[in-house]
Amino acid sequence: MAENGNGGAAAPQPQGQQPQVRVQILAQYIKDMSFENAFAQRGGKAEGVQPDIRVQVSLDAKKREGAENQYDVTSKYKVESTNKADGKSLFLLELDYAGTFLIDGVPQEQLHPFLLIECPRLLFPFARRIVSDLTRDGGFMPLNLDLIDFMALYRQEVMRQAELRKQQGQAPA
Repeated sequence: MAENGNGGAAAPQPQGQQPQVRVQILAQYIKDMSFENAFAQRGGKAEGVQPDIRVQVSLDAKKREGAENQYDVTSKYKVESTNKADGKSLFLLELDYAGTFLIDGVPQEQLHPFLLIECPRLLFPFARRIVSDLTRDGGFMPLNLDLIDFMALYRQEVMRQAELRKQQGQAPA
């Protein structure tokens, strides 16, 4: 008998229907984190500082060894802030935020996009809060990351990989 996410039995599926997708976050955690305040190290003065902020996001997912239907998904954020006036670094923040997911009912051909779109979407509010707290605690205004379109990010990566294979003369995946 199948269980729902709360430990109870899931409703039986009528024949011919797709099984319901079940997603459960088993754990979420900071895998790696770094904050470097270059501005304070230089003894910078707040006058004339106009921050220019660049955010890079990358994603990774892999199946957990020895665990059925469990996957580790990591969202990596790199935030660089420089002063528009002189181009000098203000801060560098790097955060790898991960989650362990139990995923059931997702067809195999849809699993890869599910892991790199839906799972990071579930983790994002927590990573966003950490970035905000780190920048505030580091002596800057809290940085609230804009919402991220993980589907567009996934599509860009698929296109980049296809172009790379094309340049190398390989068949599409």
